[in-house]
Formats: sequence, C-alpha cells, structure tokens
Amino acid sequence: MNLQQHEKRDDMKVWLSQNEVELLLERASDTQQRIAFALGARCGLRSHEVLDVAPEDVVDTDAGTILRVWEGKGDQFRETPVPRDLATTIDTIDDYRDASSSSPLVEVSSTRSLRRWIRSAADQLREETDDRGWAYLAFHDLRRTWATALSSADVDPLLVCDWGGWNDLETFLEHYRGRYSPEAQKRERGKVSWL
Repeated sequence: MNLQQHEKRDDMKVWLSQNEVELLLERASDTQQRIAFALGARCGLRSHEVLDVAPEDVVDTDAGTILRVWEGKGDQFRETPVPRDLATTIDTIDDYRDASSSSPLVEVSSTRSLRRWIRSAADQLREETDDRGWAYLAFHDLRRTWATALSSADVDPLLVCDWGGWNDLETFLEHYRGRYSPEAQKRERGKVSWL
C-alpha cells in the first residue's frame, strides 16, 4: 500500500497493491458489496457512478467487454473496460434476480452506504493485518488504485484518461496516478541486491 498526505486535508491518499485489492474484495460482506468494490478498483468508477450500474450497461464490443457509464462526472458518457470475471458475475446476477436488466445492481441510494461498506472492510483489514494504512482507505482510493495499476502496466495514459473520464492528462497525472504502484516498486527493488 502506498500512502501520500493530502495537500489540503489531514488524511491520506491510498493506492492499494493488487493483492490488497483482492483482500478488500474478500472482506466484502455480500455480493453487492463485492461488486461495488470491484467497480471502483477494477473499472475506476466514482462512487456515484457505482450506484447507477445496471446489467444492461455491460456489453461486448470489438474492443472487448466494456461498461458504459451513462452519467459520469458532469453527466458525461464514457466506456471503460470491465474484467471478464466481473462481467460474468453481473450477468449471472441478472439471470437470477427479479429486477429488470435496466435496474441498478447495487441496491442502495446513497454514496454514504458505499463509504460505510469500505470503512467496515478496511477496519477488518486493519485489525487482521495490523497495518494502520487501512484506516485511511476511502472509496475514491479504489479509483486511484485502478488508474495507477493501468499506468504501471504501461497502458497509454491518454487511453486511461478516456476510460476514467478525465478531461486532461495533467489532472490524471497530478491527482490519480500514484508515483509507482506497489508492484512496480517491488519489481524495481528486485534489481538491487542489497534492498
């Protein structure tokens, strides 16, 4: 986990490693929470966008399986990749639930619920791991984690901006992309025998 002090607040920005993302997903208390966390950490959605995702928003295209975000920040439309396992989970839930495919997957009406969910899972992880960094995790940090993971995998930054709904590269680089993901740091440290 990487932490960085916010410039104008007392708390921290958090970037999780992919192993820590998996731990977080495992601590979700039910499928709705797991989907909400995955939409943040695997698709880069903002909390208010998570509340609007419906099964019909996941579509197969020539570019692969994508999630259509109809009303992102500023009511802007965008498309972002969705991992196959998350798409399969969403499709399966759609097959078994009584609601229509246009009904949201996450059945809460407030981002406050998402903040409570993330806080509960992070508190469990702090207790289990004795890592104080979990105390700073917020839902928006999942979006930061997603953006940095893509950057560390050498995905074109302009494409990351497009998928994430950022209007300019400067905003993305300054506020979302971490300096280096935990995986990139570990890879680079491995190049030095005494570290």
